[in-house]
Order: sequence, then C-alpha cells, then structure tokens
Amino acid sequence: MLDTTREREEMVSRQIAARGVRDARVLEAMRSVPREAFLPAELAEFAYVDAPLPIEKGQTISQPYIVALMAAALGLRPGDRVLEIGTGSGYAAAVLGRIAREVYTIERHEELASLAAGRLAELGFANVQVRHGDGTLGWPEKAPFDAIVVAAGGPRLPEALLEQLAVGGRLVIPVGEGKTLQRRTGACAGRTSATCASCP
Repeated sequence: MLDTTREREEMVSRQIAARGVRDARVLEAMRSVPREAFLPAELAEFAYVDAPLPIEKGQTISQPYIVALMAAALGLRPGDRVLEIGTGSGYAAAVLGRIAREVYTIERHEELASLAAGRLAELGFANVQVRHGDGTLGWPEKAPFDAIVVAAGGPRLPEALLEQLAVGGRLVIPVGEGKTLQRRTGACAGRTSATCASCP
C-alpha cells in the first residue's frame, strides 16, 4: 500500500481544521486512517478529494469533512462505547475506532457489511464489530452506548436508538423530511432539549 501520510495531513489541514473542526482526537484519527483502504481499488487515487465517492451497492463513502464533523459532534472520549448506524465502507467506523474504546456498527447491505468487516480486520481494528441488519433497531444487547451516530438521515429520531443511549450520552443524526431539508440534530440522554450543546 502506498504511503499517503502527506495526503492525509493535507486533507486534515485544508478540508477539516480549516473549516473549524478543532477536536484534537478527531483530527489525529483522520490523519491516521487510510481512506484509500475503504474504496474500490479503481478509486483509490481519489481518496483525499474533498467529496463523497461511490462504493459498492450504489452507496457512497462520506466526504472526509462530514465524517470529522459528526465525530467531533459526538464529543468522544477514549473510554466510550459507540454505535454507528450505516457502516458503508467502514471508514467512519475506523475513525471512531481510533478514538473510542469500542465501536459497534450496523449496515443494512450484507455485501457492504462483509466488505467493511474484512477491511477493518485487515487494518487491525479489533475494537470495531460489524453487524448486518436494520440499524433503526440498534444493537440492544450491546447497549447502553455513550454515543450513537447515524450516517443516513430520516424524518425523526428512532425511538429504539434513544432507548439505547446511556444517561448523558450523545446522539447525532441528520433529521428532515428530505435530503434538502435535513439539519444536523443531536439528542443528549437525560436532557429535555431536542438539541444538545455539541450539536448546533
């Protein structure tokens, strides 16, 4: 595999830190995870462009800035247990896995779940577990989670996910009736407010 250290450093500097992401753990995680390892081989040369890219099953790997922004909004700490809904290629789970103690990630496409699990294992992410299933149901037997992140938006917060959030936990999800109307929303367990301080 090519050494992309310089490309990752430039990505973090120009695409992420320059846009206001300041969480040192997130920035270091973004520097350390090789995005090209989570792309189809023919797209590896575009790994550090400032854009989402196509992956298998007609899905996309998120723009690096969005991955960093959502990770920063979670306010992760090294001892946290995290649930991710929408594994995709496994890239965001790898970033989360560099920060949190345990990451559980669910993907509805069986092929994507299998590919992501293989990539993560090959790269040594023993603290990330991948499941094929319905993400709206969460992963109740592994709950509660200190943080939950949902990659794909929906019209409302899934109740099952709120129930699996630990007291004081953080949940980040794009919410809205359609993609053009979605906004980033957070919910903090134990609060009455719909939006937490880390998720404006």
